Amino acid sequence: MTDEGAVRAAFAELGTAPGAFDHVVVAAGVGSGKFGFPFTNLEPRDWPRVLDVNLMGTVHVAHACVDTLRAKGEGTLLLISSVAGQIGSQTDPPYSAAKGAVINFGQCLAKDLAPHGIRVNTICPGMVKTELNESVWRAWHDSQPVELRQDYPTWAAAKIRNVVPLGRWQTPEDIAALAVFLASKRGRNITGQTMNVDGGFVMHW
Repeated sequence: MTDEGAVRAAFAELGTAPGAFDHVVVAAGVGSGKFGFPFTNLEPRDWPRVLDVNLMGTVHVAHACVDTLRAKGEGTLLLISSVAGQIGSQTDPPYSAAKGAVINFGQCLAKDLAPHGIRVNTICPGMVKTELNESVWRAWHDSQPVELRQDYPTWAAAKIRNVVPLGRWQTPEDIAALAVFLASKRGRNITGQTMNVDGGFVMHW
């Protein structure tokens, strides 16, 4: 994702003719691996890789796929961000900032590509059992005094109780269900939107 040439080469293998592909999902995510509260726990040098993977990886994919989608005159581009990009999460400021930038970039793309019949939306997952989620726990765990540490299941269960009204994990299948809907004709009038699959973690007007 961070190598523009490699991304373009991957899309070239799919073909560049209209209809070579109709829908593109961009799911790039990496954190700093450090506990970011306060933000001075991190150094400026901890930021570039996180921004490069999350934001610039998304930018590279958009550039690589847009000509084919525009040539067809329809299609969808779906960006995977995070609820962290909406709440200014102190857990990992570089990750939060990068995911916020992905949301904003998605809105820019939606306006730019709407005249070409291309819809662009962003999905923000909440609490999903991933290596990235576990790395957040690990960074927190390692920063705590021994007497305050919790194992991953205990930490995650407490966080879900505290921040997720539905009180349960979200799953990859939950994210995929919305992705399929947004790519379908049933979502034909939905573009430029940020949709959360988070059990109620973040609520909008």
